[in-house]
This record gives sequence, structure tokens and C-alpha cells, in this order.
Amino acid sequence: MKYTVITTIAGILLVSSSYGQKKPNIDSLVKESKKTEVWEPVPVMVSPGKSASDAPSDAIVLFNGKNLNAFQKKGGGLPGWKLDAQGILNVVKGSGDIETKEKFGSCQLHIEWRSPAAIAGDGQSRGNSGIFLMGKYELQVLDSYNNPTYSNGQAGSIYKQYIPLVNASRKPGEWQSYDIIFNAPRFFSDGKLQQPATITVFHNGVLVQNNVTILGGTEWIGPASYKNHADKESLIIQDHGMDGGNPVSFRNIWIRPL
Repeated sequence: MKYTVITTIAGILLVSSSYGQKKPNIDSLVKESKKTEVWEPVPVMVSPGKSASDAPSDAIVLFNGKNLNAFQKKGGGLPGWKLDAQGILNVVKGSGDIETKEKFGSCQLHIEWRSPAAIAGDGQSRGNSGIFLMGKYELQVLDSYNNPTYSNGQAGSIYKQYIPLVNASRKPGEWQSYDIIFNAPRFFSDGKLQQPATITVFHNGVLVQNNVTILGGTEWIGPASYKNHADKESLIIQDHGMDGGNPVSFRNIWIRPL
């Protein structure tokens, strides 16, 4: 008898509680939601490549294996590097750096490179090159697979500034990739630095530089520092010269100005 009474009372309380709750006003909720909705501007449609390494529809293709029309020798003239029958761009040692004819500032850059399968030299002479954003800020290219050298000079380093978070290098002779997000520095009208450059780098899909602040133009000797320059400058790819190592190769280079 007591059990029946308790059960009945519990049921009455539950029903009363249910009727006591107000149903949500959907129209009111929709109005509140709209207060934080932003409809404009509408992002421009960009068609991605078939894979992460393929150029999206708004990219500028700098090299696709067909010609070197986007490049010149640093300072002007025909580039001295060799385009082989497979559409691979090979450094010719001692011929000098190459630079883009078009100038860029902040950008997304994809570039694929290969250290030579035939190993020659060691340390900094083994498959050495470099990618100079705006011609001044170097992301190191080096054969860093079982090749000891100073850590802020290995592959994936911002040369002499930042050690990569990890060593994601593939074996010599295997293709590697860099995907780079670069924010250009800004200068006041009097030439003083307003905002330093930053860079994020993925090496073979692995994050190796996480939005680090670049300390200035790359220097081999001495600390980096900023010097006023234009808002846009050429992208330079390095010929490391007659260092005793074998030359590096490149393919599939594209850029998206930001």
C-alpha cells in the first residue's frame, strides 16, 4: 500500500514538473543566433589541386617541368641551371642563384626538392641549397638524413635562427616538400621596422616551424638584423657553389600571394 502511494505521488510530481517547463521559443532563438552570423564578404571560390601538392586554381605556377620562364639568374640574365628530359630542374654548381622575375611579399609557397642520391661531402656541403623568401630570409635546404651538422643549419631550419621542431628528412635521392606560410615584414615610412616577418613550415607534411618570428635577414656570420626593403621582392633559390657536394634538384613550385 505504501509503495503504491509513493509511486503515485512521484508520478504526479513528474507530470507537474513537465507541464511547468516552458517550451523553447524557436523564433526567439533564431533571432539571437542571427546576431552573431556574418554573411559578407563571401569567400572567393578556389578549386584545390587533386592532391595537397598540386597547385590550386589561384596559384602562380613558377615551375612545372616545362620551362624556366618565371626565373632569371640573380641580378638578371638567363639562369644557368639545367632542365633535364624528365622535367627536373637541377642546380649547376657555380652558375649562381636564380630568382623569380615577379616579386612577392606575404605568400603560401609549395616547393619540392631532392638531395642527390650519390652522396658527396658531409655537413653543410652535402646537398646544400636554400629558399630565400623576399631574397633575404632563408629556409635551409640540406641533406639532413644521417648527416650531422649544426642544428640551426639543417634542413627545415630558418638558417642560423631557428632549429626545426623535428628532423623530417627523407633519404638521399627521395623527393621532399616544403609548404610555407610567410608573412612579410612591414616598415614605417622612415625605414624603421614596424612588424617583423613570421613563417610556418611543413617539411614532408610535418610541422617544423610553428609561426616563428624571423629575426632579420639571413647572415652566415653575425646576428640577423632587418634592413628596410620593398613590400615585394624576388624569391631566390640558392646555388651553394663549389662546395664539394653534389647538386640539388627541384620540381613543382607554386606560390599564392597573400
